[in-house]
Amino acid sequence: MNLTDAKIVAIETIALRTPLAKTAAGSTLKLTHRSTIFTRIQTDAGVIGECFNGNDEDLQPAIMKMIHDELMPLIKGKRVAAIDEVWNLTRQATLPFLRDRRVALRAQACIDSALQDAIGKLAGLPLHVMWGGAREAVPVVALGGYYRDTDELEGLADEVRELKDFGIGGLKLKVGGLSPKQDAARAEIVRKTGGDGFTLAVDANQNWSRQEAIEFARLTFDLKLAWFEEPCRWDNDRREMAIVRAITGVPISAGQSELSRYGCRDLMIQNAVDICNFDASWGGGPTEWRRVAALASCFDVKVMQHLEAHIGIGMCAGVTNGNCGEVTLPWRDPFFYKLIANQRPFKDGMYQMSNLPGWGWIYDTDYLKSVRVN
Repeated sequence: MNLTDAKIVAIETIALRTPLAKTAAGSTLKLTHRSTIFTRIQTDAGVIGECFNGNDEDLQPAIMKMIHDELMPLIKGKRVAAIDEVWNLTRQATLPFLRDRRVALRAQACIDSALQDAIGKLAGLPLHVMWGGAREAVPVVALGGYYRDTDELEGLADEVRELKDFGIGGLKLKVGGLSPKQDAARAEIVRKTGGDGFTLAVDANQNWSRQEAIEFARLTFDLKLAWFEEPCRWDNDRREMAIVRAITGVPISAGQSELSRYGCRDLMIQNAVDICNFDASWGGGPTEWRRVAALASCFDVKVMQHLEAHIGIGMCAGVTNGNCGEVTLPWRDPFFYKLIANQRPFKDGMYQMSNLPGWGWIYDTDYLKSVRVN
């Protein structure tokens, strides 16, 4: 049976959770665990599409219940290749007015991500090739530089050296939790330790005022920031980021807090971003992310996936305006390094794409069982 004829017959979801080796603390967040939902879609061709999505432990039961009780009856028997039809059907879950749309969007993303894998496997092609094959290797930058209780500057320098030894070519440093002057000193240590060829970006997690963001950008101008992510508070961020971008000239990144391509479109129309890092796992899946990428190409805006390297690297590799893959050290995302059995090392700041069909991953079933939530 080929891709054209194959149909969806069943779905399985598995909640996974594991503690982090240390706390990941940013300006407005503190994470102690990595959680995700592993989704399998079975087809009548015998092919199984697989993927894992999200880090929303509190929402896991509601997401999984919605997938099985509400969405699976809508898509059972639909053609695997009818990705847009399935996406439109699952989108209906976001319509009830009093519903928490985060649940519906994440449920949709789980289905969309696993279904994309099934399409690639049935076609016998890697997804990044099906999506355009823009590159065979993707530059990678690590999310890190979290706040420490002690030895802050020395610890940052050690982290940069560890990243370079690990083959990762840059760091997106957490800022916004201290004063602009204090965080500028942290950024300076990263640049000094990493050198001119090391990519340095920063992420304030929407915790600074416009003036604080401008002050930080001016203090770090000589450090050549690759981008400044979510510099301003959420309630007026589109306008504020556009002003920060215009005044400082520092590239601005945002989009992970948007729920749809329409929100990302408005960021671009208002000249608020140079990079759109829409989150496919939070916003309806890779199908929606690719629409954002197409929109972004019309504005000369680059795109990224917020974390979720197991899908983000492949999506970035498929489009010409892909910026880079966002990764972490193993302690921050053990699933990327342990759940994926055929994981490959980073080399010279790059990640070489797999030539296996679909997402290209083979999963370690023993590890999956060990982190499964009973």
